[in-house]
Parts: sequence; C-alpha cells; structure tokens
Amino acid sequence: MGLAWAVVALAIAGAALWGLVRQERPSPGATVALTIKLAPEPKPPAEPPKTEAPPATAALASVPSPPVAPPSPPTPPAEAAATSPPAPGPVAAVAPPALPTPPPVRPAALPAPATVPPIPPGPAPWIRFARPFDPDDRRPRIAVVMTDLGLSNAATDAAIQQLPGGVSLAFSPHTDALDHWIALARAAGHEALLALPMEPLNAQAEDPGPRALLTTLTPQQNMERLDWVLGRVSGYVGIINYKGSRFTASSESLRPVLAAINQRGLMFVDSRASPRSVAPRIASELGLPRAIGDRVIDQEASRAAIDGNLAEIERTARQAGAAVALAQPYPVTFERLALWLPTLDGKGLVLAPVTAVVNRQADR
Repeated sequence: MGLAWAVVALAIAGAALWGLVRQERPSPGATVALTIKLAPEPKPPAEPPKTEAPPATAALASVPSPPVAPPSPPTPPAEAAATSPPAPGPVAAVAPPALPTPPPVRPAALPAPATVPPIPPGPAPWIRFARPFDPDDRRPRIAVVMTDLGLSNAATDAAIQQLPGGVSLAFSPHTDALDHWIALARAAGHEALLALPMEPLNAQAEDPGPRALLTTLTPQQNMERLDWVLGRVSGYVGIINYKGSRFTASSESLRPVLAAINQRGLMFVDSRASPRSVAPRIASELGLPRAIGDRVIDQEASRAAIDGNLAEIERTARQAGAAVALAQPYPVTFERLALWLPTLDGKGLVLAPVTAVVNRQADR
C-alpha cells in the first residue's frame, strides 16, 4: 500500500517538474547566449601595432632561443682568484701609419740672379780682353762700334764674319746664346761690349727692355740689375748704355752705376743718348776708362745719310785725334762700311778698337 502511494507521489512530482521544464525551456539562441554569459571566453590581449622589421631582425626572431643553463654554484674566493684570467691592462693606442709629408707649395721659381764672376788677378778686363793695337801709331783713330747684336742670328753672324776685327761689337744681354756669340766674336778678332739698358725720357716710345736701370729705383735695386748684366758672360771689355736719355742725365742715379763698373775693371762707352749726359764727367772723376760716341751713322738708314755721317766722323777724328762711330746692323750699313773702311789708310786715318780710344776724347 505504501509502495503504491510512493509511486503516485513520484509521478505527480515528475509531472509538475516536466511542466516547469517546458515553461522555462529557452530557445536554442537563448541557450547559446546563456552559455556565453555564464562561461565567457577570455579575450586575447591587444596586440601592439606591428612594425615591419628589417630582414635580418625578422630572421633572428624566428630562431628559437637557446635553453638557459642552470646557474653554477658559487666559486670560493680563493679558487676564483686562481682560475680567473688576469684583468686586461690599459690598451696602448696604435698610431696610424705615417703618411709621407707632401712637399711645401712654393711660388713659381723666378730666375736666379746672375753671379758676377770675381776679377782674376792680373790686368783689368778692359785691358786683358782688348784687341792688340800699336800704341805708337800717331794717326787719328776711328773706332766703330756695331750695336744691338745678339737678337738676330743673321745680323749677328754678318757682323762677326763680314766686318774687320777692328770693329767692336756690342751685344744685348737678353740673347740666349750670349756666350756663344761673344766667343765667336773674340775668335774673329773683335772686342766685345755688353749693352746696359737704361731709362729713356719716353719709355713708351723707346722701350729699353727688361731689367733696365731706372731713376725711380733705389741704388740697391739698380745694382742688382747691373749685376745681372755683368754676370751674364765673361770676355767683354766694357759696357755701353742702351737708350738711357733720362738715366744718363741723372748724376744721382748714374754715379753708383759707373763706380761699380769701374770696380769691375771695365770701361764705359757713352752712346750719347742725351746731349745732357753726365757720364763723361762722372767717369773722369771716378777714373773710369771711357769713350764717347760722336755720331750714330745710320740714324737715317740711307746711303746718302750714312756716307755723310762717315765724312763727319773723319773730320772729328782729325780735329780731336779720335772719334767713335756708332752703327746698327742694317744691310745698308754693312754695305757702306764695307766700302768706306778700306779707304781709311789712304786718308791718313786708322781703324782702332774701342779700347784704343779710351780717355782720348775731351769731356762734354
């Protein structure tokens, strides 16, 4: 009996329970929502913004890290001191290899100043290099000096080879073959002079060339230029001024130059570039051997003009006992001299080298 009542009560309870279950049974979607609410899945942490790694970094990132070894037990102090390598000392700095020192930058080299050769013992150069001449010849003496040589090979060779040895030859110091020409001239019997460029009154109309002596320079500067000319070569008897109408008229500028020429044992020929030249007077005061040009025979390069000037030279020689004719290497000058020079002996005159008329003319 009791068992039957228990079965009935159990059935009633089961029916009531089934009703409740049917009332509260959610839809499948509600069941999923209930499940998510009751058991939410953990959200993954937010990833940082990705930056594109360089290829090497990306490759290293893909390599797994090696396992970390467990720490070794501490080493006793004494053992550590025995087994540890000695602490490295200070590392000496290693100097870079020495590079060769570049040569210093220098300005373009200028021509070295010429060195005036010392005067050898014995006679002065104006005597040692003079052409022999009979000092007892009493006839009026005529010296002919051909100037402006060395700049034209043809003209210079013609003067050396065609003119008699008694004609003295004056060379420009600016010729490259100066020693060659002077050697040839001396071998042919000529006396040689060097032309010394000097300042004219009008430098634009009469260019004296480089290294000319100027009244605007100091005496020391003019001495340096003089030394350059004197040191170009040896074997010459003296100096003749080239241009110089202003310089030879300046006693202040000219005196130290003539004094230096005298100290070198040379003679000086005044070409009379200016009628106001003080060269003869200063030369006499200094005891400098000198000669004075009386006339440039080819200032006008024509036959008639040259012949007329040669006649004047003859007249001067007869009156003063000596005369100096200056000539230039023009073809017409060679022609007229070739005809005139052989006539001197018949006229009672003598062709003399320029050293043979030293100090035979009066100052003027």
